[in-house]
Amino acid sequence: MTVAAATFLLAVSGCTGASESATSTNGAGATASASTSSTPAESSAPVWTATGNMIEARGETTATLLADGTVLVAGGGSVTAVLASAELYDEASGSWAATGGMIEGRFHHTATLLLDGRVLATGGGGFNVSLASAELYDPSTGSWTATGGMIEPRRGHSATLLDDGRVLVVGGYGANSHILASAELYDPGSGSWTATATMAEARSDHTATLLPDGQVLVAGGSLSGGGQLASAELFDPTDGTWTTTGEMTDAREFHTATLLTDGVVLVAGGNGSSGKLTSAELYDPSAGSWTDTDGMIEAHFRHTATLLPDGTVLVAGGTARGSSLASAELYDPSSGTWSATGSMASGRGSHAATLLPDGKVLVAGGDSGPGGVVLNSAELYDPGSGT
Repeated sequence: MTVAAATFLLAVSGCTGASESATSTNGAGATASASTSSTPAESSAPVWTATGNMIEARGETTATLLADGTVLVAGGGSVTAVLASAELYDEASGSWAATGGMIEGRFHHTATLLLDGRVLATGGGGFNVSLASAELYDPSTGSWTATGGMIEPRRGHSATLLDDGRVLVVGGYGANSHILASAELYDPGSGSWTATATMAEARSDHTATLLPDGQVLVAGGSLSGGGQLASAELFDPTDGTWTTTGEMTDAREFHTATLLTDGVVLVAGGNGSSGKLTSAELYDPSAGSWTDTDGMIEAHFRHTATLLPDGTVLVAGGTARGSSLASAELYDPSSGTWSATGSMASGRGSHAATLLPDGKVLVAGGDSGPGGVVLNSAELYDPGSGT
């Protein structure tokens, strides 16, 4: 999920069937084989359905799929508070249950599933305060414990699980809301952080994508003093260095980045110099360059993007035209085009979206627009078998 603006709390104070054969007995006792012709199976259309409401309304939260198939939602912001509470979603019952609360309330933070099944929450804050603290959630006990604090406080940063199990944290808003170029690495074995090389440009509200070769692509984001970045950089975990790579066509912040099944990265929407963007582009790691692809039907900002099992990408909600969107659309990499799919029951931005083991997508929380209501509702997207 990507994260949304740090001012959130202030703003809200077809398939076919196989041929079948049947065997029957005639009056003479001989058998005759009757064959039924192959007929198309009825396809189901994509659809959204309501599921249980969260215990607390929250936006700017995190959602993490745990090894047992439940989803951990932790922290976030309500209209009046930064939340420390956490809850678990069970798809079988469609309900939420409280679990241990975090040691510190945090929003605009990150949550990363570690290789051992624990969840690392880092940074965040509220009301323009950034945290350096980090904590670990243990699903076996349902509790949080403190771990080593980051070298720098940060919110609006990114956190990426590397192939070797370490976590790379990059950029964000630091002390006094200064945007950071620094990066650091968390070692789950020692519970400690070490500084690594600094990016070429300071950025927050960017995207970070683990590529198939183990490098991390960081793209776009917010500039100190306002404005957006088109630049992108690659982090190489083998030597801890950054190198610049091709620039995006559009400078953007609060966009999404999705690794497609062919190893190409789809970047979509966000906020640019001319306002909310419909544009989308593709990064080819082998060439180190970006190419434009078809633009979305609607501009989306503070939205979510989820890779579905069939290789398409679901973009849902976000903010445009001064209110939150209920609309959703699908990107088909084979054609490079977008198509509308069913709309959510509620318009929402700064929400969380999680791909569940059965291929459905859980969308939870968010807000209904600038100055609007923070939501506790949740919905499920079923891709169905139709298109």
